[in-house]
Amino acid sequence: MARDHGQTKIALIQSFYKGTTIMLRWALIFAVIAIVAGLLGFTGVAAGFAAAAKVLFYIFLGLVVVFILLGITIGKKL
Repeated sequence: MARDHGQTKIALIQSFYKGTTIMLRWALIFAVIAIVAGLLGFTGVAAGFAAAAKVLFYIFLGLVVVFILLGITIGKKL
């Protein structure tokens, strides 16, 4: 059975939402670990986890912007 465009768009949105929430969740986990490590005096470890959290968060933001732009441009064509 062939899917119509509405079901395909819903599947893409659900897939995107699941992927980005996983990435954001990992960014938050790294941020919490960095805060706890910093409070306990492990400044080197805290800096590493903070850097990882920043990278994941910026990748997340970049993907959100890209997919919003794609949604706007592709949405007009459908």
